[in-house]
Formats: sequence, C-alpha cells, structure tokens
Amino acid sequence: MGELQHSLTRHRKYLVYLLAIFVFCWGTTSYKAVFGGLILGTAFSLFNHWLMLKRMHRFNTALERGNKVQSLGTMSRMASAGVAAIIALRYPDHFNMISTVLGLMASYIVIMIDFFIHFLIKRKTGEER
Repeated sequence: MGELQHSLTRHRKYLVYLLAIFVFCWGTTSYKAVFGGLILGTAFSLFNHWLMLKRMHRFNTALERGNKVQSLGTMSRMASAGVAAIIALRYPDHFNMISTVLGLMASYIVIMIDFFIHFLIKRKTGEER
C-alpha cells in the first residue's frame, strides 16, 4: 500500500500544479471560458480523485478486517461530474462545456501519463521482473 499511497499523492500534486497553470492562463489570456471550463472540470476531477482515495482506504481497511466490502463510490463520482456539467451548461459565458469535460478527465490522464513514465523508468533501470 505504501507505493500506491505515494503515487496517489504524486497524482494529487500534479493535479494541483495543472490547476495552478489553468488559473494562471485564465488570468492572463483572453480565453476565459475555455480555461474556466478547464478549471471547473479539473477541480471536480481533483475532488473525484480525493474521493476515490478515501474510498480505497475504507476498502482496504474492510478487506484487512474481513468485513463486508463497500463500493468505491462510482455513483458519487458520476454525480459530481454531472454537477460540473450542469454548472458549465448553466453559465456558458464563463465555462466552455468541452473544456469542462476535458478537465473532468484530467485525473485519469495524469494517472495514465504517470504510470507510463514510471513504467519506462523501471524498465530502463532494470527493476522490471
């Protein structure tokens, strides 16, 4: 669990950096709606990532104790994505819908890129089994 915890913390850090870049670009460019949507979607993506981490801890604790295992909260994450989409639809002058959806996918993109980079590093250093 230590390596998983470390990589999830790293993902959160990358998402916060990405969010900071989007906020900077929102403040300095004329594409307010596009970066507003990216900020909105990435913020909800970060929340979903945190929610998944919290549920994974409960899941692991229940497995270790031999208790009944609950779900990982798929409906909660879908509902929060729906809220982000509703906000983007309600305020189209402030949030671009396409960039909101791309922001919602930010955590999954970060996870895939991080996995690929660490896979290549392990392969290059010979830690692969």
